[in-house]
This record gives sequence, structure tokens and C-alpha cells, in this order.
Amino acid sequence: MFRKLLASLALTALLGTTSYAQTFPDKAITMIVPFAAGGASDIVARLVADEMGQILNQRILIENVAGAGGSTGLARLAASAPDGYTIGIGNAGNSAAGYSIHPGLKFTPESFTAIGIVAKTLPVIAIKNDFPAKTLAEFIAYAKANPKKVTLAHAGVGSSNYLICLLFLQAAKIDVELIGYRGGAPALNDAMGGHVDGVCDAATSVAGSVVGGKVRGLVTASKARAATMPDVPTAAEAGLPAFTNEGWNALFLPKGTPDAVLKTLNGALQKAVSSAKVSGRLRELHTVPASGEDFDPAAVNRFINVEVGKYRELLAGK
Repeated sequence: MFRKLLASLALTALLGTTSYAQTFPDKAITMIVPFAAGGASDIVARLVADEMGQILNQRILIENVAGAGGSTGLARLAASAPDGYTIGIGNAGNSAAGYSIHPGLKFTPESFTAIGIVAKTLPVIAIKNDFPAKTLAEFIAYAKANPKKVTLAHAGVGSSNYLICLLFLQAAKIDVELIGYRGGAPALNDAMGGHVDGVCDAATSVAGSVVGGKVRGLVTASKARAATMPDVPTAAEAGLPAFTNEGWNALFLPKGTPDAVLKTLNGALQKAVSSAKVSGRLRELHTVPASGEDFDPAAVNRFINVEVGKYRELLAGK
């Protein structure tokens, strides 16, 4: 009798899960963007959310939850019901380095499961137009002659832009003042306005301002020049090969979300990123659309763990 009861309960649970998977999603999904509107992660999130929503036949609503370099938004995601109706976008900052930057977080990397990577991003250092140095070598020389007097803006401690700053300073061996903001957009605005000397950002959000002449691109961390910023040298070309790195944006769910729901969202992500509309736009935004193992949740989870260790080592030597 007891075995029959257990079997019945197991069958009921299985049928319930199957039924839920078949009906998901039957209402709007919220995508948490842990940064202010207008930054690189926000731009990528809105693009992929729109296309995924059309594929799923449900709206995906963007909710910007800025603060603590993206950790505030991740805390919100971790505390959400694991039902697939709340997802979030993360990057190297909040989803990898944040664990070493913000002690006492109420979540760990194991609090989430990856849906998949959306795109790889290109780090850029841009400076205000009237900065006295014109080349990377001149900028480094100026910074060394004026320690702590040069200011570089970023999207907040723990953000991917903050890590770009740290990687750049480590490679260049310079000491500058880092100024944190509540997002990439306000940091870039102050660089354009001359309130700070420069900004660490992704090409996704800063390239338009470089091309438009509002800031001057100093260097990119890519292996090749960006096609739409042909005058901005790579770090290797400019004599700083140690400043070579690749950023990323990935979608996450709270731990415990049913596998069937993860599979549905993963399928929608793959279709969205692989579409001509989204992949073309991502390239226009100076990012590399995800492909191959970038769409494998297990592989991405392993990659995140490697990134956590990488930035723990970087920050330990800060």
C-alpha cells in the first residue's frame, strides 16, 4: 500500500511538471537587468528579450534594478520563485567578480543556473576629447607623471566596466582615480561632458560616442580592430598586449527552476540570437553573438566558475 502511494505521488508530480512545461509560459516574463538603463548589458538585454518574447509568444518585461555593481539585481533574482517567470542578465562583473568584491552576499554562484550566453563583448578605454594625451603611450606616461590625478569612470564597483578598469591599470601599471556610477550610461555621460578624464566601457555602449566624436577611443582589448572604430588601436598594436580580454553577457535563472522550463527558455535564446535580426544587430553593437557551447547551460555554468576564480585572483592582487 505504501509503495502504491509513493508511486501515485511520483506520477502526480511528474504529470504536474509535464503539464506546467507544456503551458509555460502563459504570462509575461520579467528580465532583471542589474544596471541602469542605457548601459551595455541593458542594450543587449532589451534586444534579446524582444526577440525571445516573440518566439515564446509572451512579453518579456525589462526591470532595471541597479546598485552595488549589479549585486542588488542578482539578489532579487536569487530570491525569485524558480518558475521561469523571472530571469536575469549577468556579466563578468556581477556574475563572477562580485563574489570577491562584496563580502556577505546572500547568494553564491550556485544560486543560479545559466540559460546560456547571449554575446561576447569588447572592452574599450575612451577619454575626453581635450585630454592632453593623444596616444595610449602618452596617456600612460601622463598618468605615471601625475599619479592619482587622472580619473576613469565605470559602472560601479563589481560591474564589468570596473573590471575593465582594473585589467587596464594592472596591464599599464598606472595609478589613477576610479570613479563609480550607478551604470555605464551616466559614467559615459560624464566622460563626454569632461567631468572625468575617461571611461572604461564595452564597445556596445561607447562605440557610438566614439564614432560621433563625443569621446576619443584610446584602446580596445580585442585581438582585432572593431570595423566601425577603425582608428582605435588594439592593445597589442598600441604596445600593451597584456590588456587583452573578452567580456560576456549571459542569462540566468534561480536555482531549482524545472529542467523543462530551462529547456524552453534555452531554445528561445538560441533561436533569438541565431536569427538574422538579432545576430546582425549584435554585430552592429560590436559584440560577438553566442554560438556552440555558449548555448550549453552546463558548459556555461562551468565557465562561470572559471571566471569567478580568474577575478578572485585579479582582485586579490589589487
